[in-house]
Amino acid sequence: MFFAPRRTFNSGLRYVLGRTLALSLAGFCVFPALADDLTDVSQLLRSGQHVAALAKADAFLNKNPRDAQMRFLKGVILTEQNKSAEAITIFSKLTEDYPTLPEPYNNLAVLYASSGQYEKARTALDMAIRTNPTYATAYENLGDVHAKLASQAYDKALQLDNTNSGAKSKLTMVRTLVGNTSGGTNPKVAVVAAAPSAPVKAEPKPEPKVEPKPPVKEVPKVEPKVEAKPEVKVEAKPDPKIEQQKLAQKQEAEAKRDAKAKASAAADAERDQVMTAVNAWAKAWSARDVKAYLNAYSSEFDLPAGQSRKAWADERRARIEDKDRISVKIEAPQVNVSGNNATVKFRQIYDSDRVKANSRKTLVLVKQSGKWHIKQERAGS
Repeated sequence: MFFAPRRTFNSGLRYVLGRTLALSLAGFCVFPALADDLTDVSQLLRSGQHVAALAKADAFLNKNPRDAQMRFLKGVILTEQNKSAEAITIFSKLTEDYPTLPEPYNNLAVLYASSGQYEKARTALDMAIRTNPTYATAYENLGDVHAKLASQAYDKALQLDNTNSGAKSKLTMVRTLVGNTSGGTNPKVAVVAAAPSAPVKAEPKPEPKVEPKPPVKEVPKVEPKVEAKPEVKVEAKPDPKIEQQKLAQKQEAEAKRDAKAKASAAADAERDQVMTAVNAWAKAWSARDVKAYLNAYSSEFDLPAGQSRKAWADERRARIEDKDRISVKIEAPQVNVSGNNATVKFRQIYDSDRVKANSRKTLVLVKQSGKWHIKQERAGS
């Protein structure tokens, strides 16, 4: 039993603990003894006993080094202990071993953001969303990362031009949303106006007396103060050649990004077609539809040594028709496509009225006439 799925880290982003990963790995077989170990480590972590939790997790992983849930919990423990470098290593390896899980990418992003590596954080969150387009926490964290990057950009703009009122207002708005986490300052620019000139006061003239006549006192002249005119800055006109080069570089960069995005979309679509063929094969097997099942195999299928295509097909038909009920489920598939060849590794959950099996399986497929067919079939990873 895992505990609270979300927690705010010191970067302002939210990282996930064990429960969400447990749901993602629900298809993996967890024996009661292993589940007890996971529960013990989770409870120790929840109660703040990080040293004991880490020791128990390491002891478990010495016997089960590839267990994803315990590896994930160890990464969370290291994060709680502020051992960011070790936690990053744990979550990075999880993304390599289980690339379809979004949670390790999310926690990587939080660790990167906490050290100011916002570009790496953005890349990790993009991968989390790519693996699970409905992952709300990753979207929220991605918004915070973009806001922090925007805050840094506006702050830099003000350092270069402290009279840029547009950048000031935008920076204020961004900091209001996410707080001042850019690491810079935003000093206010003091605008000093010239003091107004003082009015000239004339002294009153003395009343003339008959005797004796006093001398007439002159009123001193006060020169009015002239305000200094503000210096007008004349901006240099940009060089047309340089601007044209910048435009060409920008267009080239955009073209490269577009090409990369199209290639990525095409690769995703190809992987989807491969999984469609594999799921159709499993569905036909579960429905005991022998014709559809056999049609899933390529004419170039590698037959067992010394066995003809007909003998192989008859044997498969007999195995299927001999069962009253068959259920075949595919879990945690990993797809790799290279040209007209594809490899799919997954866990096969087989259940019939006679046999139950949970095992790793690998299918090698080939594309023929626009459709994917099974060319090789191997048990194990």
